[in-house]
Amino acid sequence: MRLMKHWIPAFSLILLLVVPSQAADPKPLRALLITGGCCHDYGTQKDLLKKGLEARLRIIVDQIHTDDSSTKARFPLYENADWAQGYDVVIHDECSSDVKDMPYVQNILNAHKTVPAVNLHCAMHCYRTGTDDWFKFVGIQSTGHGPQVPIEITFTAKDHPVTKGLSDWTTIREELYNNVKVFDSATPLARGKQVIKSRNGEDREVESVVAWANQYGDTRIFSTTLGHNNQTVGDDRYLSLLANGLLWATAKSPEDYRKPAK
Repeated sequence: MRLMKHWIPAFSLILLLVVPSQAADPKPLRALLITGGCCHDYGTQKDLLKKGLEARLRIIVDQIHTDDSSTKARFPLYENADWAQGYDVVIHDECSSDVKDMPYVQNILNAHKTVPAVNLHCAMHCYRTGTDDWFKFVGIQSTGHGPQVPIEITFTAKDHPVTKGLSDWTTIREELYNNVKVFDSATPLARGKQVIKSRNGEDREVESVVAWANQYGDTRIFSTTLGHNNQTVGDDRYLSLLANGLLWATAKSPEDYRKPAK
C-alpha cells in the first residue's frame, strides 16, 4: 500500500509531461459584411476586407453585397426583424444616403441594441432621415468631405484597446469627412489632418476625428471614416485598425482571437 501511494503521483506526473494540457482554440467569430451603394469600388473592397480580417483574426466573414451603385441601394436582408441573428458583429460598409424609409432604418438599428457593429467610411453618410437616429448609432454626425488629399493620422487615445500598438501614419489621397457633431457617447481615438487649397490659393489645414468608439445603449460600436480608395482598404495599417476595432466592439480578447503573425 505504501508503494502505491508513491507510484500514483509519479504516474500522474509522467502523464502531464507526456500529454501537455492544451486549451482549445476559441470558436471563430462570425461577422456579416454588408457592402454596396454609391461612389466606391465595393466589388473589390468587400474581398479586401474579408481576406484582410480573416488573415488577422479567428473570424469567418460572410458577405452581403449589392451591385446597385446608386445612393438608394437597399438590402432585402434588412426587411427581416432578425436579420443579424447568429452574428457576433456586423460590418456596415454601404453608401445609401437617399434611403430615408424610417421603418427600414429602425429595423437596422433595432438589431444593434444587442449586436455590435463596425462602421466604415460612407456608412457615416447613410440613412439621412432628418433625425439623429442613425448618427447616434454611429456616434458622430458627418455631412460631407473635402477633396482627395493625403490624410495625416494621429492616434489620440494611445492606451485604448483599439489604438494600442498602432503608429501614426499618412494615407494616400483620401477623403476627410467633416464632424458636425460628436455625441457624448463617442470617444475619439484618432484625428486626421489635411492641407488643402483655399479659394484664394493659400494652403489651409482641416482636421476631423477619423476613428472613434461609441456606446450605443449597451452595445459597442467602432467606426472610422477612412477607406475610400482600394489602396487604403488593402493597407496593412488600415486592416490592423479594423481588426482592433472589431475585437473591442465584440469585447473579445486579442490573445484568444488574433492569429499569429506570419
